Amino acid sequence: MDIYDKIIDLAKRRGFLWNSFELYGGAAGFFDYGPNGCSVKRNIENTWRDYYIRKEGYFEIEAPTVGIEDVYIASGHVGGFSDPLCECVECHSDFRADHLLEAAGFENAGAFSLKEIDEKIEKNNIVCSECGGKLGTAYDFNLMFKTKIGPGGGRQGYMRPETAQGMFIDFDRLLIHNRDKLPFGACQIGKSYRNEISPRQGVLRLREFTQAECEIFVDPEEKTHPEFSKYENVTLLLYPRDEQENEGNPIEMTVKEAVDSGIIAHEFLGYYVALTYDFLTEIGIDKSKLRFRQHLRDEMAHYAVDCWDAEILTERFGWVEAVGIADRTDYDLKAHSAQSKTELSVYVEFPEPVFEKRFTVRPDMAKLGPLFKGKAKQIGDLLKYMSESELLEYENKETATYDLKIENELYKVPSNLVSFGEETIKLSGKTIVPHVIEPSYGIDRITYCVLEHAFYEETLESSETSESSEISDTSEKSEKESEEDETRTVLRLKNKIAPFSVAVLPLIGKPELLKISKQIFESLVDSGLNVYYDDTGTIGKRYRRNDEIGIPYSVTIDFETIDENTVTIRDRDSMKQIRAGAQTLPEKIKEMIKTEYKIE
Repeated sequence: MDIYDKIIDLAKRRGFLWNSFELYGGAAGFFDYGPNGCSVKRNIENTWRDYYIRKEGYFEIEAPTVGIEDVYIASGHVGGFSDPLCECVECHSDFRADHLLEAAGFENAGAFSLKEIDEKIEKNNIVCSECGGKLGTAYDFNLMFKTKIGPGGGRQGYMRPETAQGMFIDFDRLLIHNRDKLPFGACQIGKSYRNEISPRQGVLRLREFTQAECEIFVDPEEKTHPEFSKYENVTLLLYPRDEQENEGNPIEMTVKEAVDSGIIAHEFLGYYVALTYDFLTEIGIDKSKLRFRQHLRDEMAHYAVDCWDAEILTERFGWVEAVGIADRTDYDLKAHSAQSKTELSVYVEFPEPVFEKRFTVRPDMAKLGPLFKGKAKQIGDLLKYMSESELLEYENKETATYDLKIENELYKVPSNLVSFGEETIKLSGKTIVPHVIEPSYGIDRITYCVLEHAFYEETLESSETSESSEISDTSEKSEKESEEDETRTVLRLKNKIAPFSVAVLPLIGKPELLKISKQIFESLVDSGLNVYYDDTGTIGKRYRRNDEIGIPYSVTIDFETIDENTVTIRDRDSMKQIRAGAQTLPEKIKEMIKTEYKIE
């Protein structure tokens, strides 16, 4: 049993992850988070909020998970969000065609055309892994879940394949919220949906998953970050595209060195690569198992300036992409502007006015208003977008009209209501379409990797089973007997990520101990701590249960608590214990949680 199997076994037993729809046989690509899993996942999400919302000062929104078709036409998902699928002609099993080629030894198979995929499958005699049957022709399978909005035929809708589009659509509102200034960022944490062809990587490839994304809108000509010095000396393990193409190795360098040498495109991107490193290591990702891989030229979006993936090393699946950090330029805002016929831009003032010659179109809004009423502004905006050549087609200004369509209705605009030409203009500023820096986090993958990197086993020999303790001889014997010659499993989760901050454990089930334990439990809860109470089983078994779910500290209430008003605090990792006063316990536990204090 490898670590993945051990973690999934632990996750099922201890309420972290369960197969969805288990009562009905389950369905690939879906998992439920149990009580402990929910807590860990929420703690990771809230730590992400600490970084992007509280510290960076960006704005969180919550947009619908169902989107109308226009949104995904603009984003490119309707026309191009697909994976190559091929079906076995014998048993009708479905396969990701590029994954079949990768399993056969072909690198970067995702860049192959459908024709190339078919040729390589046939030439290399690649067959169905389920029955050995022949594979059919590969074709593009769109990964979006379709739905209908409203009864009957309804309006075509889709379950969102990413959270980003809601932030682009709300750009104008967010700009006003930031007082029309750049840069600013919008954040969203929520569910996304992709109808994966054959999700065979457990919790790492889901059909319903959680993303945490930030869209940072910046001036295209100003990509120096004002706080770059905060991270410029952070050393990262980078895998640039040149090293990949020449079969080289990842290299260590500081963020400043990477930006200065042009390996990372600019400071803004470098800052968020480093912030991603800071966040991932803060929540418990092993630094030695984290690298940043630059996208190859044939896998990077055509509109992107640069893109890096934070990859985390796992035992079964190797390097797993967990975060993408990209400069998406102005592609998204321009795409939604074109689809919605609404300008998405920012007016930026110059330090000093400038003069330039410019072709301008000036609709006579005073006359267009009475003529077209509620449609006048839309008509005026459409006219402003017309080119000089389009306008010059109408020579007879007394009778000619400009024919404009709005929502499939034709509007004839008299050409004498529009003037145009080149003129010298004094400019106090300019209108720009911002570029977007996008850090996109896969929360489910990150959550699994945190569990794997926290997973620890040790064999407790007879000489090691006795934990240093000031509790009674009876409890010491009970725990010793339960620990002899056993393997101790521990989730060494960071304190802020653990499902509970502290466990309260009465030594035995005596009424007087249970009463005090409940009082201490309530005092810890009232102080704002997330507390677990457990009075079932021997104290040794309860320690082991708490170790497995990653609770950093256990507070044991024994008979000395009654006599001296003190309790035992046990450290999860070292199993060492100290004695502390019950009255000051909430403050002490809070300080230990905050400082990641270890009892040695």
